[in-house]
Amino acid sequence: MSKVNQYIAENKTRFLDELLEMLRIPSVSADPKYKADVARNAEVVAESLRSAGCAKVEIYPTAGHPIVYGEHVFDASLPTVLVYGHYDVQPADPLELWESPPFEPVIKKTDIHPEGAIFARGSCDDKGQMFMHVKAFEAMIRTNELACNVKFMIEGEEEIGSSNLGTFCNTYKEMLACDVVLISDTSVIANDIPSITVGLRGLSYVEVEVTGPNKDLHSGVYGGAVGNPANILCDMIASLKDSNKHITIPGFYDDVVIVSDEERAAMNKAPFSRDEYMKGLGVQDTQGEKGYTILEQTSIRPTLEVNGIWGGYIGEGAKTVLPSKAFAKISMRLVPNQKSDVITKLFKDYFESIAPPSVKVEVRPHHGGEAAVTPSDTPEYKAAAKAMLETYGKEPIPVRGGGSIPIVALFEKVLNVKTVLMGFGLDSDDIHSPNEHYGVFNFYKGIETIPHFYKYYAELKK
Repeated sequence: MSKVNQYIAENKTRFLDELLEMLRIPSVSADPKYKADVARNAEVVAESLRSAGCAKVEIYPTAGHPIVYGEHVFDASLPTVLVYGHYDVQPADPLELWESPPFEPVIKKTDIHPEGAIFARGSCDDKGQMFMHVKAFEAMIRTNELACNVKFMIEGEEEIGSSNLGTFCNTYKEMLACDVVLISDTSVIANDIPSITVGLRGLSYVEVEVTGPNKDLHSGVYGGAVGNPANILCDMIASLKDSNKHITIPGFYDDVVIVSDEERAAMNKAPFSRDEYMKGLGVQDTQGEKGYTILEQTSIRPTLEVNGIWGGYIGEGAKTVLPSKAFAKISMRLVPNQKSDVITKLFKDYFESIAPPSVKVEVRPHHGGEAAVTPSDTPEYKAAAKAMLETYGKEPIPVRGGGSIPIVALFEKVLNVKTVLMGFGLDSDDIHSPNEHYGVFNFYKGIETIPHFYKYYAELKK
């Protein structure tokens, strides 16, 4: 057993306990009432970096939530790895669907995680995965086996679009200079099938408001004569896709990159069971764009989804009103070459154009980001692949992810470096949902694998 592995084995219980402590902090960046908790979590991250051995650690305030920066640069002849992660989390709603309180972590065994999984908001996305890097760094420092210079940039606004990260990166471009960015905010295919994400979709996120009469009306007195904003909003949303689940917004597909038949065939070789997929979700059928497999629908094709919809009376019991307003939040996942600002404008123009004269429509853009594809023939990818082969005993499969990490494109533009997306979660870990969890096996596997990346990357960059 190597010195690093021995150190990890001797300290794994402490590593887990420290993660559980961090998971007890409700660092919800989207809700202003948690602002103090987000700031407290930044302090905890900073202290964990100091304790791990970072030579320099500082908390940088932003117009929103703070960014924690740490570095350990000890040899100018070695490559520098910039580790990115985030300590903010999604809101826990709906609370009633959690089997245990979201900020009181518990470890329970599951069929997929027989060694136990940590149930808590942020356990997988991204506190658990971010913390793996801190603990792997600590192990390398304590055993004097750190093979690269390291910088950490851990932010508190990823879940609300990283709106201040671009300014920070441009302002501190020289401080952040590196050879590669390393991120663990993605997943593997399965605990016995390692994979590395080589592509991410972009994002356009908007909120729409449909207004009809100047006040809520009695649905018996006015229903049938006055346009109902809730009904109209549903009709408008329904018209955004045709019977083949093809998005109807004019120009939406103009810049979509068509993936070759060869690449489509390769990506569909990944182990996948449609029946198991539906069983895990509790559904009887799937509804994706015609002509594409589920693996393709969730990675190489753009989407349009309603994330929330409301209006009128939603309390207990009945109240027969015709609502004055109705609202929806809508996200569009984008593929390479689609630009988030272009898609947002196309959506806005089209959605306003299909509104009947009985209502007024307002479209409010929230945040967006660009798609990214990373090559698999670079030293950084090869180092990640060799690291996973070392710890899993299998070559990882390159896959395209369906989610969005907008900062990947930002790093390439501002820092002129590629990103390695070496995640250790599972798609079934319920991130953004009630009962989010992260396998104890996955947590330790990440800590074990990361030092190998540093070793192989230093060798391949010589």
